[in-house]
Amino acid sequence: MSIEYLSCGDTLFDLFVQPNENSGEINLAGTVGGSPLNVALGLARLGVPTGYFAKNSNDLFGRRIEQFLAHNNIDTSYLISSDRNSTLAVIETNEDGVPDYAFYTNGTADRSIELNELPQDLPESLNVIHVGSYTTATEPTASSLEALVAANAASQIISYDPNIRPTIEPDMDIWRTKVIAFSSNAHFVKASDEDLALLYENSDPETFAQDCISRGAQLVCVTLGGDGAYAFSADGKSIRMKGVPVSIVDTVGAGDTFQASCLYWLGVHGATGADLADGIDIEKMLKFAICAAAITCSRRGANLPTLAEVEEALAQ
Repeated sequence: MSIEYLSCGDTLFDLFVQPNENSGEINLAGTVGGSPLNVALGLARLGVPTGYFAKNSNDLFGRRIEQFLAHNNIDTSYLISSDRNSTLAVIETNEDGVPDYAFYTNGTADRSIELNELPQDLPESLNVIHVGSYTTATEPTASSLEALVAANAASQIISYDPNIRPTIEPDMDIWRTKVIAFSSNAHFVKASDEDLALLYENSDPETFAQDCISRGAQLVCVTLGGDGAYAFSADGKSIRMKGVPVSIVDTVGAGDTFQASCLYWLGVHGATGADLADGIDIEKMLKFAICAAAITCSRRGANLPTLAEVEEALAQ
């Protein structure tokens, strides 16, 4: 499979707590999850050739993850098999559909990528490498992914989403250090307003964006949940777009949908790392990504939309 996008990082199962009146029981429904994995899924459902790089357990969860990737036409040839356990995330959503996470990550497969396990022969067709979430803040995977993007920043678009998870790594100094390191090699950075609130006191989207741009980013987006998103480009453009009204089931995977949709838009419109925002209609990109994220919010779990579903919603 000749891929154009490679997403890298987390492989885990989301275990959703199901409604249950008996306080002594917890019923769980499991689905494949992980922020970068969701980005790969989003890209594949939008119809672009996508691969996934991670260390994946050969336990029952890992086997399901690999089957899921293959079923969704995501190239699995970059997966590294491991005897370590899979990461698990237990999720309970509140009345507003906002998820509360509890992660089980000690010694798990996706957090154990070593430098000597990085892919060496990436295809010439590859245009975008995406990294993000807790595997960019937990070692040794974080340093390995940092080396991967540093080695390829001159030839591919590098995309980064910190997707802060304090229940996995509670030390915000580590996250801040990694945000600087990864955004220094990234052309496109996306963060949520929740990420900024965790990372910095009194930080606002524009300040965060300008900090990333000063380190070399070409395009920075900050999502605001149901209130829409900002976009800032290195050539001085800034746009704020409102959210799309939607009946929310839950918000799991909404940010990943936004990320995948932006990367899809950039790729199909011929963006390159050197001049990422040059000639790109950022307003249309935001509209496309916000619409796609709204579709995900209208469904249970990280059930990202197809291109046909986004186009149909945009046409209404």
